Amino acid sequence: MTEKPNLDYIKEISGGNEEFEKKFLTIIQTEFPKEKSEYVENLERDSFEEAAKVVHKIKHKLGILGLNNGYKLAVKYEEDLKYGDIKLKEEFNDILKSVEEFILKIA
Repeated sequence: MTEKPNLDYIKEISGGNEEFEKKFLTIIQTEFPKEKSEYVENLERDSFEEAAKVVHKIKHKLGILGLNNGYKLAVKYEEDLKYGDIKLKEEFNDILKSVEEFILKIA
């Protein structure tokens, strides 16, 4: 079964404070598309070191959205990118797509 993004962690740390949840989600909704775009641009330019830096930022959002396996994959992919290894690219892109769809759904 494929992991699906969720709000469980955000709800847990908010303690039921809906205003906090909304602010947190707004940050993710604002930052994620920019970071995804930056990641794609760096890959297209073969700037793997820069792409790794963006994956580093994205991986924390994956954890926050309950994607524990996605987070682990991002940790490995970040390290691989530093050496120009993009074998996890498609799997990572699938995760990015699921987050993108989730963000649009909760907007």
